[in-house]
Amino acid sequence: MDKLKRVLSGRDAEEPSGLAEVIDSTSLGWGTRVKGFVACFAIGCLCSLLGSCLLWIPKKGLILFAVFYTLGNIASIGSTLFLMGPMKQLKRMFEPTRLIATIVMLLCLILTLCSAFWWHKAGLALLFCILQFFAMAWYSISFIPYARDAVKKC
Repeated sequence: MDKLKRVLSGRDAEEPSGLAEVIDSTSLGWGTRVKGFVACFAIGCLCSLLGSCLLWIPKKGLILFAVFYTLGNIASIGSTLFLMGPMKQLKRMFEPTRLIATIVMLLCLILTLCSAFWWHKAGLALLFCILQFFAMAWYSISFIPYARDAVKKC
């Protein structure tokens, strides 16, 4: 059966190397990719929702909101790694049309966590969460053809 797979894939002249076996065994099927995407995206939404609920806790609520909202956004971005793969996702994130949105989004993610943990500035954390939201929205609509033009015209 392995011989048939090699012939059909065009690799019948040589035995598969160790690297080829690792690549073949670690690639995910489409169903697994979709399940991973849905699970990771659901975790991201749950973290963001939990952060919104924790916002109303006295004293530490704003910090908890910033942390959980940021973790939710990271999980949501990570969910697309299942669909596209890590390298393709990174290449698409840093294309010229998305470069500014990607940099602002990643910078806001980092600054939100810094303001929550190191600087202990709740207002600054909230500001960076708001900027995170807009940067993530701008980044996300860049994948929809002509969506940015429509938003600009509105």
